[in-house]
Amino acid sequence: MNRILFILFLAFNLTCFSQTQAEMNKTAYAEFSKADKKLNEVYQKILTEYKSDSTFIKSLKNAQRIWIKFRDAELEMKYPNYKEPHYYGSSHPMCSAFYLKKLTEERTEKLMVWLNGIKEGDMCSGSVKMN
Repeated sequence: MNRILFILFLAFNLTCFSQTQAEMNKTAYAEFSKADKKLNEVYQKILTEYKSDSTFIKSLKNAQRIWIKFRDAELEMKYPNYKEPHYYGSSHPMCSAFYLKKLTEERTEKLMVWLNGIKEGDMCSGSVKMN
């Protein structure tokens, strides 16, 4: 009797949380969009906080434009555009979105240094503010 209840419980739980590939693709893209939104918020905060340093702002904007090209090139390197249709299968949009999310989160973490600052005394702080 316990085995039957366990099997029914397990089957119920596995079917309740199943998603179609389209739903998983949508979820992955939503996660990437959330990461991208956070990146843009951090970027805007840096622009505001460092607005008096026009040389830095110009460099930041240039670096961000180049980073976007890098991000896109990284995605293309991971998933080259082969001529065969559906080469990577139906999970490709999901995998691409998760990879973009990862790259975006890494970039956000790097930019956070300009908001968090560096300990005073770091001789290599460059344009990063001191704490």
